[in-house]
Amino acid sequence: MEHLLATRSVSITELKRSPSAIIEQAGDEAVAVLNHNRPAAYLLPAATYEAMLERLDTDYLRKAIQLGRESGASIPADKVFAELEARYGSATEAKVA
Repeated sequence: MEHLLATRSVSITELKRSPSAIIEQAGDEAVAVLNHNRPAAYLLPAATYEAMLERLDTDYLRKAIQLGRESGASIPADKVFAELEARYGSATEAKVA
C-alpha cells in the first residue's frame, strides 16, 4: 500500500454506502479514499479545504514575501545554491531510481 497522507481511510465502496456517516465520523480530520488499497482521493472537511485555498491566495503570498523581506537581512541566491550543492551535490548528478 502507498503512503497515506491521512490518519483515517475508507474504501470507495464504504464511502458509497454511507457518505454522511463517513463525514460525521471523520470530524475535522482528512480521510484517504482508497481504490484497491491505493489512495484515489482525499476527503477534507470544508473548513480545511477553505483554509488551504485561502493560503494559496496571491494576496497571502505577497504578504508572506513582504514579511520575509522586512524580517531581516536577505541571503543572496548564489550563496544558498552553493550551500545546497555542497551538501547534496549538483542536481544534474542526481539520478532518479
